[in-house]
Amino acid sequence: MAPSVCLQEMIRVIRSARTQGEERGVIQRECAAIRAQFRQADSGGRSHNLAKLLYVHMLGYPAHFGQMECVRMIASPRYSEKRIGYLGAMMLLDEKQDASLLITNSIKNDLSHSSQYIQSLALCTLACMGSAEMCRDLAPEIERLLKASNSYIKKKAALCAVHIVRKIPELGELFTPSAHSLLSDKNHGQSFLLSVRSPTLCLHVFHAVPELVQIMKGLVTSGYSPEHNVAGISDPFLQVRVLRLLRILGRNNDEASDAMNDLLAQVATNTDSSKTAGSAVLYETVLTIMDIKSESGLRVLAVNILGRFLLNNDRNIRYISMTSLQKIVQTDHTAVQRHRGTIVDCLKDQDASVKRRALELSLALVSAANIRSMMKELLRFLSTCPPELRSHATSGIFNAAERYAPSQRWHIDTILHVLITAGGDVRDETVPNLIQLISVASELHCYTVHKLYRALISDISQQSLVQVACWCIGEYGDLLLKGDCDEIEPMQVTEDDVLDVLETILQSHMSSPTSRGFALTAIMKLSTRITNNIDRIRSVVSIYGSCIDVELQQRAVEYNALFKKYDHMRAAVLERMPIMDKNSPGHANGDPSGEITKDLIQTTPIQGLLIQEPGELFCYSVGFNSVTCLCVFSAPNVTVYEKGGVNLKLQCDNQTETAITVTFTASNSTQSDITSFTLQAAVPKSVQLQMKAPSGDVIPAQGRGTVTQTILLNNPNKASLKMRVRLSYTSQGTLCQDMVQIDSFPSPAWN
Repeated sequence: MAPSVCLQEMIRVIRSARTQGEERGVIQRECAAIRAQFRQADSGGRSHNLAKLLYVHMLGYPAHFGQMECVRMIASPRYSEKRIGYLGAMMLLDEKQDASLLITNSIKNDLSHSSQYIQSLALCTLACMGSAEMCRDLAPEIERLLKASNSYIKKKAALCAVHIVRKIPELGELFTPSAHSLLSDKNHGQSFLLSVRSPTLCLHVFHAVPELVQIMKGLVTSGYSPEHNVAGISDPFLQVRVLRLLRILGRNNDEASDAMNDLLAQVATNTDSSKTAGSAVLYETVLTIMDIKSESGLRVLAVNILGRFLLNNDRNIRYISMTSLQKIVQTDHTAVQRHRGTIVDCLKDQDASVKRRALELSLALVSAANIRSMMKELLRFLSTCPPELRSHATSGIFNAAERYAPSQRWHIDTILHVLITAGGDVRDETVPNLIQLISVASELHCYTVHKLYRALISDISQQSLVQVACWCIGEYGDLLLKGDCDEIEPMQVTEDDVLDVLETILQSHMSSPTSRGFALTAIMKLSTRITNNIDRIRSVVSIYGSCIDVELQQRAVEYNALFKKYDHMRAAVLERMPIMDKNSPGHANGDPSGEITKDLIQTTPIQGLLIQEPGELFCYSVGFNSVTCLCVFSAPNVTVYEKGGVNLKLQCDNQTETAITVTFTASNSTQSDITSFTLQAAVPKSVQLQMKAPSGDVIPAQGRGTVTQTILLNNPNKASLKMRVRLSYTSQGTLCQDMVQIDSFPSPAWN
């Protein structure tokens, strides 16, 4: 291709390129020719070459080498070259480039040019890419042009002033005298006022609210000029701008709001919503009504307009309608409720964005009065909703059910339905929440365990369902085996049937490690609830003692120890969990600490006496990302000291018939660390004592860590063991000392 071809020919050749490589070759040859001609000072085709370069820039190819040519052409006295030079500056330059500063003087000269068209080029360029430095230098020129008699130049200057005030808000004071005069001009210069965020300008225009109201009434009734009429709507662009300005001025202002209430009612009732332009005006009217201190009847009218938008065939209009309704549903709940049926119908929309907005709005509309009907619609939607919405839908359903459940049974049925339908998409906190709900509904334990068992034998792929079902079977398996439940169809279940299901979960490739942990613990729990399959349970536990999963292996080993060394404790250790108080410390949805919830371990604090904790070794740990079943196996322990946030526990382990190991564990529930912590112990002369080094002398605050002290005791005469312990520590700068007398030890060897 010859380098001197015209722009149209270059476009034709580029479009006819069959491959991207061929297109790049054409562009590279033409750019090389353009560079060569730029270097010729007396080139006659400067505007022609720059036009071709701008087309290359539009295609996404580098064109920065044309920046200086733009600067030279802007300084040209010829209009044709100035026009292409200014166009190139708007496309190739921005305020971050030093070359943009080179055109400041040319723009200043052109702003004083005798031709309005050259003035217009300079104004458009400054409004498009003027930097803060350029705006500061040229602001006086713009202020002068705002007073010009030429409406064409005045409108361009107003748009340029908008850019200047956005860049340098304090320059708004410069344009304050001209702001009010723009309102009396019948052109689009009024739009300048809306975008200005200068406090000075806003304060000045505030006094012009009545005048703005009159301008808007004139637009609604008679219009300005036929050329601005769009689909029968008089000057919709200017109407939108005035409404936005009224919204800014009426916010938190009773007087201004009262002045525009009648106007907004007139616009809302007289504007045709069948056209896009009319819908745009109505939408701005609704936003203004909701943002100012408007009358209650006017707000209901605004909500009804949004309700009509929900019936529009245009999905964009339906989307913005639901977005607006969602913002006001909390303040105008009753008015939005009137359109609940239409909103629910939008759940069936094919557009994913509309469907998401409809789901969010439907969840916001749930109340105690409509919980049953709305939940039916939401559950129906859950069965067909796209995968990307299931997690959000399940979470919203759970929250609504927890807040407005008419009964515990309805609550349990609803959540079980969600687990069966979309158990793989529920959030991690669902399992402990449902377990807590089931535990407090003692009269529904039989009903719940039967429903969960039936769901489990039908589908073990939903992991949340599997975990809740395993927990429930482990706790209330005896109720399941009885088979007599008045609230559900009778079903005869044998011990082998239950164990078969739990073993299937353990062996299934669909089961997560957490689910396997729940299943193994449920099997272990059943060892105290059934009578004929103890050997089978013992065998399963023994098999998983060598499991490759370390967590599962640890539990199996600990459970196996219960069958052997601590069989006399097994019934007490595996008894039913106490009722879980959700509001107690340590139980929180998605608690990231991952600590064991203290409310699951029942204690009986008695002041001045030892606090014997039961041998309940089974507890649930509520984590941030998962819910894990944890078996903490150890010898019985007692709390020997609890004062001022410091807790000291004692635990004994037999070494031989006459020797034991005593371990003291100190924790700190205060808000600050405990420092300089030491323990001293004294025993009768017949007992030999050896103290090991402590694990530290600082107990972290809020239970984030412990300090342990191990003591070896040798009691050859097997006498009744007593011990006196002295504690010393510093709490919040205060030295504390205390004495504890221990008169009994939880060691089985001497009982």
